[in-house]
Amino acid sequence: MTRTALILIDWQQGFDDLSYWGNRNNPDAETNAVRLLTHWRANAWPVIHVKHNSTEPQSRLHPDHRGNAFKAALAPMEGEAVYGKNVNSAFIGTSLEADLRAQGISKLVLCGITTDHCVNTSTRMAGNLGFDVVIAADACATFDRSLPDGREFPAELVHDVALASLNGEFATVKNVDQIIAS
Repeated sequence: MTRTALILIDWQQGFDDLSYWGNRNNPDAETNAVRLLTHWRANAWPVIHVKHNSTEPQSRLHPDHRGNAFKAALAPMEGEAVYGKNVNSAFIGTSLEADLRAQGISKLVLCGITTDHCVNTSTRMAGNLGFDVVIAADACATFDRSLPDGREFPAELVHDVALASLNGEFATVKNVDQIIAS
């Protein structure tokens, strides 16, 4: 387990603005992510933070917006790696892959916001790059989604379908208790 890194994806204050993002599932995601982070830190295992720096000025995640900041409970501590990205994947435009390989890290545990966007894309890339990936399902969350034809999909369904499409193909989906127990 010592060569397993925890990657926390986009735990930023801007995602708390539900008037902007809409309905969200899993209100316990942050609490579960904190449990995972606390476990990792207690064991002195590698912790990596990823932050979305939107290029869209109106975005709550734009670097000029206060929402770009990390949520206090999940903010990096001194010595923990931080990667800024402006696309969905934590691997594009960053040195994340090279840094993981240089440290001999081959297994990743991912959690964050949103399940179907940045967590999903980063998971698929990590799997395709040959990393062994576990997603902490109960430490992820997303928002309602809709199609141009007006059909709407509740956040919980979007979350579950995103995880189901990753499980067994790009990652293994577990909950925080299972990850901590292993």
